[in-house]
Amino acid sequence: MAIKLEKVVETFYQKLEEGKIMGKKCTKCGAVEFPPVYACNSCGCWDMEWVEISGKAKMHSIVMPAPLSTKPEYKNLGKYAYGEIELEEGSRFNGVVRGMTKKKRKEILAAGKLPVPCHAAIYQRDGYKTVVFDLDEE
Repeated sequence: MAIKLEKVVETFYQKLEEGKIMGKKCTKCGAVEFPPVYACNSCGCWDMEWVEISGKAKMHSIVMPAPLSTKPEYKNLGKYAYGEIELEEGSRFNGVVRGMTKKKRKEILAAGKLPVPCHAAIYQRDGYKTVVFDLDEE
């Protein structure tokens, strides 16, 4: 049985299949929303247009997954963490960042290096694509 998706969600996943990571830009104030939403979180305007995001981002916090909160669908990600991500375009949200180990987290925090640069990547999950982030090489 196929699931009927709302248009904003359907378009987002269709574009991921094409290799594009999309957000929505407010035509009134110019704020870019990611993940895409129906109305601008900055000014409330409903007039939003699709824009491809750069993928450049910064990770502002690092939360390592606890044994009971690890998700089986992420087992192929390798080492990862959760964190607050800020896109170059301005959106801030919680996301998954690959390449984070407990040792790397400790080094970053000890050196006061937050935020750390990362970038968006399209990740193939079971049956669909989604967006994760990869730490940038230093």
